[in-house]
Amino acid sequence: MPDVDERSLEQRETEAERRRRRARFLQELTEARELRDRVQPRRAKVARLRHAMRMRTFRW
Repeated sequence: MPDVDERSLEQRETEAERRRRRARFLQELTEARELRDRVQPRRAKVARLRHAMRMRTFRW
């Protein structure tokens, strides 16, 4: 039965890798959005206002 144990260990490692990659991607995405907001403040303001309007009109 060592084959099953090896597979579960490999799966856990790939799951941890996937989580690390996802965290890095989300961090880079956030940084990119912040950079875009600094570079284009007017567009960022409009996007914030649109998002706020969507959230106000959204029904839970």
